[in-house]
Amino acid sequence: MMPQPPGSKGPALRDIHLPPAPSWWPLAPGWWLLAALALLALIAAAWFWQRHRRLQKQRRLLLDELEQLATCHVRDGNDAALAAALHQLLRRVARRHDEAAARQRGESWRQTLARVPVAAPVLDRLMALDQAIYRPQAKFDVPDTLAAARSWLQAAAKPRTWPSVAKEPGHV
Repeated sequence: MMPQPPGSKGPALRDIHLPPAPSWWPLAPGWWLLAALALLALIAAAWFWQRHRRLQKQRRLLLDELEQLATCHVRDGNDAALAAALHQLLRRVARRHDEAAARQRGESWRQTLARVPVAAPVLDRLMALDQAIYRPQAKFDVPDTLAAARSWLQAAAKPRTWPSVAKEPGHV
């Protein structure tokens, strides 16, 4: 005990002591939760960025292939070969979203093409390819058909433009 000052009646009190400052480690549960959410957001952002880059690359490859077909047509002028190659490219892209696209003909092929939101004249141009590939001397408007194919491929390369096959009535 401390000595009492003269004239006081009671024990001598010590000065007030503050508790030690809280340690920064280990972190409180709220900080762990915030770190987990930040990590999850970072992983999701990386996934979306990678997906976007992959889709951009696929779209670029499709349009490059279309340009190669147009360049070959300018060089050799074979309308039948261009019609067959364009038709094959369209089928290949459509088959990514619907396996039945490889076997479709006529109206069912038009419905598959129409699942991508494009204008009706674009669909008419693309359906003309379906007829032109079976003619020995295929004659069609090449610049308009290439523009229609470019328009359809740009829209078809976006996965959200394709509605689910299961939602369509009568689709097996």
